[in-house]
Amino acid sequence: MALMTDKLRAIMALDPQRAEIDFEGADYTWSDLARVVGALETALEQMELPAEARVGILLRNRPGHIAAILAVLASDRCLVSLNPVLPDAKLFGDIEGLGLPAIIADESDLERSGIVDALSRAGSAVIAIGARLEGMRLLPGHEVPRCAVQTSPGVAIEMLTSGTTGAPKRVPLTRASFDASFAGFTRYERGRDFADSPQLRSGVTMVNNPLTHIGGIYGCIGALAAGRKISLLEKFTVEGWVEAVRRNRPKVAGAVPSAIRMLLEADVDTDALSSLTAMISGTAPLAPELVDAFFDKYGIPILANYGATEFAGAIAGWSLDDFKAHWKAKHGSVGRVHTNISARVVGPENGLELPHGEEGLLELKGDQLGPSFAKDGEAWLRTTDRAVLDGDGFLFISGRADNAIIRGGFKIHPDDVVQALHQHPAVREAAVVGVADARLGAVPAAAIILRAGIDRPDPEVLKAFLKERLIAYQVPLHYRFVEDFPRTPSMKPSAPGLRALFEEPEA
Repeated sequence: MALMTDKLRAIMALDPQRAEIDFEGADYTWSDLARVVGALETALEQMELPAEARVGILLRNRPGHIAAILAVLASDRCLVSLNPVLPDAKLFGDIEGLGLPAIIADESDLERSGIVDALSRAGSAVIAIGARLEGMRLLPGHEVPRCAVQTSPGVAIEMLTSGTTGAPKRVPLTRASFDASFAGFTRYERGRDFADSPQLRSGVTMVNNPLTHIGGIYGCIGALAAGRKISLLEKFTVEGWVEAVRRNRPKVAGAVPSAIRMLLEADVDTDALSSLTAMISGTAPLAPELVDAFFDKYGIPILANYGATEFAGAIAGWSLDDFKAHWKAKHGSVGRVHTNISARVVGPENGLELPHGEEGLLELKGDQLGPSFAKDGEAWLRTTDRAVLDGDGFLFISGRADNAIIRGGFKIHPDDVVQALHQHPAVREAAVVGVADARLGAVPAAAIILRAGIDRPDPEVLKAFLKERLIAYQVPLHYRFVEDFPRTPSMKPSAPGLRALFEEPEA
């Protein structure tokens, strides 16, 4: 068994009456969790599903789903993530295509029109769970698998990516990768090692990213393995997040960049955040100006990190000590590369390593990345991120190389345009994509969320503002002012959704 598996089993037995989950103002204990975990494990055993068997979960941010995660991972089976917020055709096609011997789903999701037919076609046994640890039951007519039992040796989770730039894909994340990832992440906690004996700890971990996203499930598993209470939010809202902070008094809380912008705009009461010594933010680029604005207003550092689903979590990030000592000098960095990860920057054309301070493509190496990323015997994993690595190990991410817009032969990186847009006082958040153009091939198009109470700027005035900060061909040709973007489950702007937005007639 992997270290993560051992920890989860041991932690559950330490103090059954201690509260482990805060959800919508109610506490749920380890005993509440263990009761449902035990029932789920018994059901899986009666289906004769062995260790490493693939078990699907339609994941929602609810206590019953944390029990399902524990039941699958602590029994050495493989969790296959399913996203219940997908449209019917995509979700039902996913269910049918995977051929899973068992699927665990919330009672409310099983009421969805057409889903039981999709489960029947898949041949999956179905376990229904309650949102708040009410229990579980087998769906009548779906008590046993009617398809072959497939296994994923060594894999903890087959995780859907966020689908920021295209269709989501499922990535196998091994137990060994998670062990290495958690070992690297615990460097942020003084005096703690992931290999320490299981124990219950004080403090609270805020889990408000969706469990269908690596940021959400990583935070959830990390808190469970650390023996730390979870404050679980079904989805992020300013009011719900602030109330959870008031109620649980965490020292550290997390929020994606778009959520941090919402908190700033809402002018949240400083006293409500008085327990916080730091914020953590990942999943999307974090503008350094946003970090500065939040710190100036609340005195709370935002500790960025950098990772991906494929990396089984973060591979670089800021510690509080580093922020205090180096933020001004390393302004805009995503933090230091973890000590158990090797990183280098190479030229995109020749693959040769570049000196510190020069921009190129980021390459990584380390146990956390897993053997599936080594191609043709190469130990280095080449990412699609443009990066700079300095001599102190601080990493700067400039943007993605694979979503460049080619406008009449000129290459435009959307992240560069977004950074310029964020300097405009009317812009709360911006996103940029390439849209087809008959003459130039593709041109940049900008979707913009305005600050509250601000009048919509004239596009020509906005273009003039951008021409002072960008090369002429980088300036977007099209603009849409929107209440919100089409987003992935991790709250990143969705590139396919944004392109579709510009295909619609302007209101």
